[in-house]
Amino acid sequence: MKILLIEDEPKIAEFVIKGLALAGYEVTHADDGAKGLASILESTHDLVILDLMLPKLNGFEVLQQARATGNTVPVIILSAKVDLPDRLMGFDKGADDYLPKPFFVEELVARIKALLHRKTPEQIQQISVNHLSLDVVSRKVQWFGTTALMSQREFSLLAFLARSPGHIFSRQQILKHVWDIGFDPETNVVDVCVLRIKRKLARGPGEQGSPIESVRGVGYRLRVED
Repeated sequence: MKILLIEDEPKIAEFVIKGLALAGYEVTHADDGAKGLASILESTHDLVILDLMLPKLNGFEVLQQARATGNTVPVIILSAKVDLPDRLMGFDKGADDYLPKPFFVEELVARIKALLHRKTPEQIQQISVNHLSLDVVSRKVQWFGTTALMSQREFSLLAFLARSPGHIFSRQQILKHVWDIGFDPETNVVDVCVLRIKRKLARGPGEQGSPIESVRGVGYRLRVED
């Protein structure tokens, strides 16, 4: 597995590279945002570890520009910015996970494994429910006449709902199945991710424009249309 580390602090970079090498990963290192973005766009990596406070381009800008090209490589933000608005901004820009500094490399490895192994069974190539179609390989989603590329987290959430159309899942259930490493149950990260999916698949005004239906006070379900 090839991992790209975008981190400007030499000691932290050395610490992460050694830890991941012991876990069996091949690590490429970029020490500023511009180099990191170029590596994301020019190379093939299985996962990216991204700091936020970087020279030249900050981590938010790197992530936003990478996702704007349709790049869906899994991204773990590794940052000393631990406030909730920063974490939510990271997910809004397309991050799949967020690990605050200081951290244990063992937890970072666990999160990497969770992201790389969190996938639909290989024998299933496509999930289809009425007007919704999910391509497991490309993470491309079609909803009526709208087609969009999803990040790994967005795709996992939508696929989770699509496997039980019409069933209402609470935010806590979605957190457990889609974000399977402890998050604060009070966070609105699920709502942020759902909003991103809705924006990408919008086909009309209001809730009718989305395959995901909000059930007030309960959670979310995949819309079942006649």
